[in-house]
Amino acid sequence: MAFREISVNEIREVLRLWLGTAALPAPGLRKIAEHAGVDRKTVRRYVEAAQAAGLERTDSAAAVDDDLIAAVVDTVRPDRPHGHGATWEQLVSHEEQITKWVAGDGEQKPLTITKIEVLLARKGCVVPYRTLHRFATDRCGFGRKDLTVRVVDGDPGIECQVDFGYLGMLTDPEDGRSRKVHALIFTAVYSRHMFVWLTYSQTLVAVLAGCEAAWKFFGGVFAVLIPDNLKPVVNESDPINPRFSDGWLDYSNHVGFITDPARVSSPKDKPKVERTVQYVRGNFWAGERFASLIEAQDAVVRWCSSTAGLRIHGTTCARPLEVFEDSELPVLLPVPAAYDVPIFKDVKVHRDFHAEVGRALYSLPQQWIGSRLSVRADTELVKFYHRGTLVKIHPRQRPGGRSTDRADLPEHKSDYALRDVTSLIRKCTAHGANIGIYAERILDDPLPWTRIRSVYRLQGLVRRYGAERVEQACSLSLDLDVVSVTKIASMLERATESTSPDLPKAVGQASTRFSRDPAEFRSTPTPSLSAVDDSATSLEDNA
Repeated sequence: MAFREISVNEIREVLRLWLGTAALPAPGLRKIAEHAGVDRKTVRRYVEAAQAAGLERTDSAAAVDDDLIAAVVDTVRPDRPHGHGATWEQLVSHEEQITKWVAGDGEQKPLTITKIEVLLARKGCVVPYRTLHRFATDRCGFGRKDLTVRVVDGDPGIECQVDFGYLGMLTDPEDGRSRKVHALIFTAVYSRHMFVWLTYSQTLVAVLAGCEAAWKFFGGVFAVLIPDNLKPVVNESDPINPRFSDGWLDYSNHVGFITDPARVSSPKDKPKVERTVQYVRGNFWAGERFASLIEAQDAVVRWCSSTAGLRIHGTTCARPLEVFEDSELPVLLPVPAAYDVPIFKDVKVHRDFHAEVGRALYSLPQQWIGSRLSVRADTELVKFYHRGTLVKIHPRQRPGGRSTDRADLPEHKSDYALRDVTSLIRKCTAHGANIGIYAERILDDPLPWTRIRSVYRLQGLVRRYGAERVEQACSLSLDLDVVSVTKIASMLERATESTSPDLPKAVGQASTRFSRDPAEFRSTPTPSLSAVDDSATSLEDNA
C-alpha cells in the first residue's frame, strides 16, 4: 500500500467506533476496520496507542479530543519515506512471474495467492500474505468475480442507501438559465421508505444539506449509510479501503452514523436506491412543470409521504410509510443539532506570517513559515493542524478580514504591523516620562500610523545616546513647545540638551553703532525764544 499521511478524522472515526454507538454494541477490531476503511492491524495500533494515552472503552465520544489524537499520531506515525515497505520492493522484481501465475495459461489454471506465496518462498522471497495480496491486486490483475445473490435486508432502522440521480432541466428564476436538477435519494433498506432532496450541484454542501433535511423528514438518523462513490464523500475509491473526505468524516462524527460506501461501478451493492432513481424520475418528475427549485422540493416531499410512501411495494408487499413508522422510526438515532458546515483544506504559511483561509488571513508563529498545514474552519473557529497536532486557533473572519496574534510576530515589528499606537507610547514611557509625552505629541494626528516611524527614530536615539540624555532633550523641547525628532537629534549631537537657550532681547535695549536720539526723528519743529535788552527798550520810548 502506498504511503499516506495519517488523517485526524480517520483516527477519530476508528476510536469513535471502538467506543461504540447508541444503536450498535461496541464492535471488534475486524468490524471497525471494515467500517472505517483501514487495515485491522492499523485499527489495533490506533486503539493500543489511545489506551496508552488514557482512553478507556467506557468513556464517551467526547474523550476523543485533539490532545488524544495528537498522542496517537506521535505513537503510530509510520516511517516509509519511499511510499512502500521493504517487502513490497522485494516483489517488484517478481512482478512479471506473479502476473503469469495470476492469469494462468492454456495448460495451467490461475494460482491462488496462498500458492503464489509458497512458490515465492522457494525462490527466497518471503513476504506477508497481506502484502502479496495487495501487490497482486494492484499490479498483477488479481481478482475474482462472485455470483450475484439476494442480500437480506437486515434489521429495522440500521441501513439507508443513498444515491444521486439526474432528473431533468429546470429554469432558474434568479438568472433565467436552464439548469440540471439532481435528486439525492435516501431509501430505507428495511421499509423502502424514501426521501428526495433536489439540488443543482453535487458538492459536499449540497450532500450535507440533503442529509440534514432527510433526518428531519425521517425523524431520526440511520445507523449505517451506504452511499455511492460520490466525490464529496469518497476521496479515493477502493473495494476494501476507500478513503473518505475530511468533511464527510467530520459530519458522520457529528451525527453518529457509520459509512459503508458501495464499490465503483457496482450498482448491486445498493440495489434498493438504484431501483428508486427510475421511479422518482418517471412517477414524480416526468410531465411536471415547476416555477422554481423550492416549489419542486415542496412537491417532492409531499410525493414521498403520500404517493411513494403509501404505495404497495412490489417486493415487501406492504406500504413503506406504515412499515417505517411501525418498525424503524422507534429505533432510529436522535436527530442531532444543526451542523455547522466547515471548510477543510491544506494551506501554506507565507513569509508575512499569515495563511489564507476562506479569503481571510490568519497569523501563525515564525516556525511554521513555508510549511503546509491542515485547516478546519467553521463559522466560529479556524483550527490549524500539523500532522495531526493542533498548532493554532483563530476566530473566523469575514472574507477580506484578518486575525493577527501579536505573539506570532517578532517583538520589534509587532507595533508597526498592528499599528498599535498605545503600545508604542507605553514602550517610550518606560524609558522616561518626557519621552512618553513627546511620543504622544508626535502621534497626536488624525493618521497616527503615518508618524510611527518618527517614534521609532526617537527609540533609536534612546539606544544610541541613552535614556537620560534623551529625557533631558525631550523635557527642554516640551518647555519650548518644539515637537520635532530632528531637533532632538541635533541637540544630542551637539550635546546641548542640558543647556538653557538665551531668550531673545527687546529691540533698543543696548546702544548700537547707528543709534540716534529719538528727538531727531520728530516731524514738528519746536519754536526758538530770544532775550530782549531793557536799556534798548527805554531809548525807543524816549525817542
